Amino acid sequence: MPNVIIVGAQWGDEGKGKVVDIYTEYADLVVRYQGGNNAGHTIVVNESKFVLHLIPSGVLHKGKRCVIGNGVVIDPKALLEEIDMLKGQGFLKDSSQLLISDRAHVIMPWHCKIDVARENLRGKGKIGTTGRGIGPCYEDKYARVGIRIADLVNEKVFVERLKGNLEDKNRYLVDFLGDSACDYNEILEEYSKYAKRIAPFVADTSLLVNDAVSEGKSALFEGAQGSMLDIDHGTYPFVTSSNTIAGGACSGIGVGPTCIDEVIGITKAYTTRVGSGPFPTELDCEIGEGLRQKGGEFGATTGRTRRCGWFDAVVVRDAVRRNGLTGMALTKLDVLTGMDKIKVCIAYEIDGKRVDTLPASLHEVEKIVPVYEELDGWEEALEEIRSFDALPENAKRYVKRLEELVGVESVLVSVGQKRRETIIVKNPFD
Repeated sequence: MPNVIIVGAQWGDEGKGKVVDIYTEYADLVVRYQGGNNAGHTIVVNESKFVLHLIPSGVLHKGKRCVIGNGVVIDPKALLEEIDMLKGQGFLKDSSQLLISDRAHVIMPWHCKIDVARENLRGKGKIGTTGRGIGPCYEDKYARVGIRIADLVNEKVFVERLKGNLEDKNRYLVDFLGDSACDYNEILEEYSKYAKRIAPFVADTSLLVNDAVSEGKSALFEGAQGSMLDIDHGTYPFVTSSNTIAGGACSGIGVGPTCIDEVIGITKAYTTRVGSGPFPTELDCEIGEGLRQKGGEFGATTGRTRRCGWFDAVVVRDAVRRNGLTGMALTKLDVLTGMDKIKVCIAYEIDGKRVDTLPASLHEVEKIVPVYEELDGWEEALEEIRSFDALPENAKRYVKRLEELVGVESVLVSVGQKRRETIIVKNPFD
């Protein structure tokens, strides 16, 4: 059975939650491989809206095993609140449906305090962190001083790791950042309670996923954020702290690249970005505000306003190359309905020279002038359309032109927020 990676092809918020929810029907396991509760996936099922931050959206399907991989950083409080929310709405009745990697790192109170305090000190140089402690937790992971889930659920080990970390973290918080210290006893009491509740879900998830794949079961691997927020390949330093591209799935789960069959990139029919950082096609005008209001472009996790702009084929083309995309899932096509003309960025100009990829240097990025191509819009509503051929001619031309520009075909077109408001062109699990 095929194993499929779902990855964001822009700056996140592309609609991965809905697409993962649709494809979960065909998978046995749904596995999250990076990020933390700084990202939210929104799914609308039978008029009910669910926002999930850590647990894979496959949890809304009966009988699917959901895995939080080692590449994810976990805030235990946020995780347990999500578990309680799902159970309260009739989901996750069988606790064995959810598995958490024993190698995933734990977000501690000092991570959040450091995150917020440092961002405040940056002033105009803010990078747009959510303040959820994600970056500082990944820093400790790579500095080899982090606390993992395996440590959290072992009382003796946790006491040692907590003592070992707290002295250094409090010195940094108080002496360097001018913040208050964290209290050892408070953290020990709070996190010991979390450990007892989380322990039944903990497993060697790499072994579990590999065994399932060897048995012929199908896995859906979902990431958070988008390719342009990748720590190595995104618009650094305005990025997240993990590898969001498809390659991060292998290290973030503990599977080999040879078990991956398809990589589907999710992209909106236009472009959005939350927080600071480069955004060549941004529309700081009535058109951009119109996209924001019609598309409901407000962050699922923080409620922050998303910046909106025309579709940037350069960005998505880069994502196709870096992820090895085999298909594209195009979302929010319906938001463009009613526009007389729609622009698409096909290339950049920098100092009068044409450029076909996003430069690494922010100095160069700041000089970008988008090269646009204009296409005719359409007036017809799309929400009830269920086949590509039934789309208005101009909508079909628009989708086909995007495919030509980025070099990969669409396998899915979303024409509304609800699960059923979707055109399946090709199923990667077939």
